[in-house]
Amino acid sequence: MEQETPFDGGGPVIVAIDGPAGSGKSTLARRLAAHFGLGLLDTGLLYRAVAKKLLDAGIDPADEDAATAAAERLAPADLDPACLRGEATGNGASVVAAMPAVRTALLPVQRRLGAEGRGSVVVGRDIGTAIFPDTPCKFFITASIEARARRRHKELLNRGETPIYARVLDELKARDRRDEARSVAPMRVAEDAVVVDTSELDIDQAFGTIRSLMDERLRMSA
Repeated sequence: MEQETPFDGGGPVIVAIDGPAGSGKSTLARRLAAHFGLGLLDTGLLYRAVAKKLLDAGIDPADEDAATAAAERLAPADLDPACLRGEATGNGASVVAAMPAVRTALLPVQRRLGAEGRGSVVVGRDIGTAIFPDTPCKFFITASIEARARRRHKELLNRGETPIYARVLDELKARDRRDEARSVAPMRVAEDAVVVDTSELDIDQAFGTIRSLMDERLRMSA
């Protein structure tokens, strides 16, 4: 059910949701967007779409020139979440996301899409630090690496895949290293972000916690 916010009638509301893979941020963002009547922009889909274009063409995602060209040619039809799943696409997305030229190409796209309509809940790794640094509503969703690996492993099993837990754990660690070490807009906690650890929370508990924090942030910013 849509909930009125103190920003009704003003400019677009941007809720920045950052955090590592497997933290639950995307699921939480969907629920927050529905609750507050906002759009939803998962910026990870943009990087996944770039990676998938390369993989489908038989090109190594580490090819920065090809990745930049793919980013510049992205179309709305490329952003279907159902077509962008899979570990290979996710790992490729982490590779292309570390490329400065790719991030530069996608920056205006993210800002334009996020600010459409009443605004959006925007999910990624650098939303509160680089994409929308001025929004007062910033959250960093995290969880222990073990909790994140268990969730990812379960998700893959539910899709009918046969993942090996140790491999899932290693891939998450590698993605974290790439996201934290990249030279442009590395994943980090914004100074004014609220950190929420979901290691011991189920989705309903995590949503309730963030919804309350969001209500407080909106009141403070009204």
